[in-house]
Amino acid sequence: MKTIHYVGLIAILIVLFVTPLLLMPTAEYGGADGAAEEAISDQGYEPWFTPIWEPPSGEIESLLFVLQAAIGALIIGYYVGYEKGKRAKK
Repeated sequence: MKTIHYVGLIAILIVLFVTPLLLMPTAEYGGADGAAEEAISDQGYEPWFTPIWEPPSGEIESLLFVLQAAIGALIIGYYVGYEKGKRAKK
């Protein structure tokens, strides 16, 4: 019975991901960051400060972002595992 549920959920996910691509194949699917930056720059806002250090390339910037996310995931995972271990010990 569970297998049928899993297959149904996977089918729904595939439909959700494929439908936009089929309905609008030439659309540009941009992220929220780009849309927000465009909305802000269109209104003439200027930054309050300049960065102390700017990464030399977009790849380095992405690497630092992924590294930050990985460190955060490790900290959260350690905490959840630690708490689960404390409960299991009792």
